[in-house]
Amino acid sequence: MSTFAGSARLPSSRRFADRVGDRVLLALTAVASVLAVAVIALVIYQIVHGAMPAISKYGFSFLGHDTWNGSTIFGGGAAIYGTLVTSAGALVIAAPLGIAIGLYLSQLTSPRTAAIIGPLVELLAAVPSVIIGLWGIVVLDPIMRATVEPALHSVLGFIPLFGTPSLSGAGIFTAIVILAVMALPIIAAITRDLFLTVPSELKDGALALGATRWEMVRGVVLGSMRPGIVSACILGAGRALGEAIATLQVIGFVFQAHPNLFDNGTTLAATMANDATSNNTTLETASVFYLGVILLAIELIVNLGAQAIVRRYRLPSVTSGPAQSGPANTVDVSAAATAIDVDM
Repeated sequence: MSTFAGSARLPSSRRFADRVGDRVLLALTAVASVLAVAVIALVIYQIVHGAMPAISKYGFSFLGHDTWNGSTIFGGGAAIYGTLVTSAGALVIAAPLGIAIGLYLSQLTSPRTAAIIGPLVELLAAVPSVIIGLWGIVVLDPIMRATVEPALHSVLGFIPLFGTPSLSGAGIFTAIVILAVMALPIIAAITRDLFLTVPSELKDGALALGATRWEMVRGVVLGSMRPGIVSACILGAGRALGEAIATLQVIGFVFQAHPNLFDNGTTLAATMANDATSNNTTLETASVFYLGVILLAIELIVNLGAQAIVRRYRLPSVTSGPAQSGPANTVDVSAAATAIDVDM
């Protein structure tokens, strides 16, 4: 025992290389963090600085006008409306599908099938947006024009959202579908990884108590991963908010804020992509920067809202009791158990 203790005794002093390594590691990580903050601050400064002529001229009235005539009158109302509608619509479509795919791959199918389908779903996220937009023009537009939009109008035409179908197939609804396709793999991949982290003891315990598979999924898997699911959906919405090229290819690019989803429209990102490289006047360039400021503000609001939701639904840990101050992948056993309706 004494020989073993002597051989395992820690050195009384640390080596010089270890002390230098600690300081180098601290310096590198600090520099990386400062550089990241500096780059973000510089981007925000340049966008706000470029937008100042338009901000000084229009003020907050820029947010409500939907005129963009390319000479003297500019307004971001139609682009803001198109951004919010297309992003919300894409999230409505992609979130349920992405969560369902994540559940299927993590809980309902065999590992062999998941190993085949999972990479294919993730591969969709690697397809360039311009390719998805081209697919929208060639394949999706004719389907929308000939089948989907007339069918929706015939059934839901009494709702202003589903008015007269587009003659070309391009429009806000087509952009919604394109953005949903782009957000879907992000939501599916993240939720799948989240659901795989749920302890098997909790799932087996719920099944042993008499819960059906659906009750186990609803009470344990979904119930314990609510913050992560919200975060995944917010990331998908972020992809939809900032997408420019694919949206520009299928939305029709018309400055109007009309409730009919089948009409043409525009978004903040599409307008910036279309006008950023044109021979613009000084005021139009400043107005494009103003659109960038608005898009940054929307992204900031969405992220702050997501953080508030995650903090609101952060659940106590299985082992540590009260909710932790930092991010944690936690499971509330009592909440999961009470959420399962077991017929005794």
